[in-house]
Amino acid sequence: MQGKNQLRKYNNQLTNVKAFNPGRKPGFFYSIPPLVCRLFSIRFICSMTRKERYTFVIDYFEKNMPVAETELEFSDPYQLLVAVILSAQCTDKRVNMTTPAIFEKYPTVQSLSKATFEDLLPLVKSISYPNNKTKHLIGMANKVVNQFHGAIPMTVEELVQLPGVGRKTANVITSVVDKQPNMAVDTHVFRVSKRIGLVPQTASTPLAVEKILIKNIPGHLIHKAHHWLILHGRYTCLARTPKCEKCGLQTVCRYFSTLQ
Repeated sequence: MQGKNQLRKYNNQLTNVKAFNPGRKPGFFYSIPPLVCRLFSIRFICSMTRKERYTFVIDYFEKNMPVAETELEFSDPYQLLVAVILSAQCTDKRVNMTTPAIFEKYPTVQSLSKATFEDLLPLVKSISYPNNKTKHLIGMANKVVNQFHGAIPMTVEELVQLPGVGRKTANVITSVVDKQPNMAVDTHVFRVSKRIGLVPQTASTPLAVEKILIKNIPGHLIHKAHHWLILHGRYTCLARTPKCEKCGLQTVCRYFSTLQ
């Protein structure tokens, strides 16, 4: 009852002419009590439809991040595939420091298919899980040469047949190279999409998140939305210390509404 009376009091303040700053243009308040801000914010965010939230988020990124691309450095599908395989549980920065030596020695998938474990491992040793990734790279190259005639396949179904390539990697390759409407869900996409409220907390797997995002994002923007969410998670919506004060999505973010 006390809470209701307090809210009623604050609502009256907002409609009272004395709440306006006489030194400014009409409509400017001296201040809005924190409780009202929080209640209004939560009510607004909770009342948004899914379509409204997606529209807001997409409009924000189109305006503020018109160019969104992978930070992995590559010049052709072969190089991108090698880089993405190496990037599992490793930073793009570290991968970009490692791949030039690999591509200098093995400039094509055909040359990589002839590599020995002993020759390739020293070039990969600075990457996480170097033994497994060395085996994956050689195995991938051999399968591409023998099964796909030396051409990197461009369907998810074919790519996942390659050693070291899962659904996430296949989605990255097809969306980056061919702009196919595929959504790779890594830790950033998984975290950010749930924090903002693009997907429900009950979406407990990357595949579940992927399906919801694809259903609600226009097809021609899916390949770019993947990078929007990754870059937002990498530089703004950090895992442990999100920079909410710098985020332009506060208005619609479910996580931010809980902090008010």
